[in-house]
Amino acid sequence: MTAVDSDPPARPPRRMLLQACVNGARDAVEHPWLSADASVVADDAARAVVAGAHEVHVHPKDAAGRDSLAADDVARWVTAVRESSPGVPVGVTTGAWAEPDVERRLAAIEAWTELPDHASVNWHEAGADEVAALLLRRGVAVEAGLWDAAGFEMWKRSPVRGQSLRVLIELPDEPTEVLRDHAEGMIAHVQLEEPDLPILLHGEEGSTWPVFDLAVEFGLASRIGLEDTLLLPDGTTAPGNAALVRAAVARMRGV
Repeated sequence: MTAVDSDPPARPPRRMLLQACVNGARDAVEHPWLSADASVVADDAARAVVAGAHEVHVHPKDAAGRDSLAADDVARWVTAVRESSPGVPVGVTTGAWAEPDVERRLAAIEAWTELPDHASVNWHEAGADEVAALLLRRGVAVEAGLWDAAGFEMWKRSPVRGQSLRVLIELPDEPTEVLRDHAEGMIAHVQLEEPDLPILLHGEEGSTWPVFDLAVEFGLASRIGLEDTLLLPDGTTAPGNAALVRAAVARMRGV
């Protein structure tokens, strides 16, 4: 189904998990690989895996290219990625922007027929505890997304917080000089509550590469892909997710 780069895999050491976040909620017009066609995105995801990614995080889309939690859309996208990258864990979003109504969001997830390996749950969003509990009941691992102090406080009080696969700490696009303090503060708070939970640290837009470098320095998991940035470290537009992953692997190796 998929033609991928012929170069052999160049995966970084397993001690630092690298996830490819291949599309996100971006509009398809932002980049040629941001398509409403699951097979197109799955093709690029496969190239990212060959380049060194260990996992794929994808946002299933409806026919109009909008993020979707509908069972048919999730099944189509998860299946496409799995067929392109056999054996590679696939995660999806449960973001409230895809379905703001909590009850309809839960009903959509309950109807999933092709289950992803894991799904991210943003704890600053209404219904996070219920969404996470439902995913766990269905055998889907939970990535606990913490974007801010409010989300952390909600997660801190959650009865299912310790059952997460990992905690995702996302740092906003803010000045580089404050990112370290922000990262260290969030990491310390998470480790105080759940010292054994793995942490995946990542940024967005302008903070993407500085935060990725912090994750390398701290020995934490991280992610890279067109969801978080369209730019390579030198500021040029990335041809696709594979190029972003190759740049990330080089930074992990200190090249």
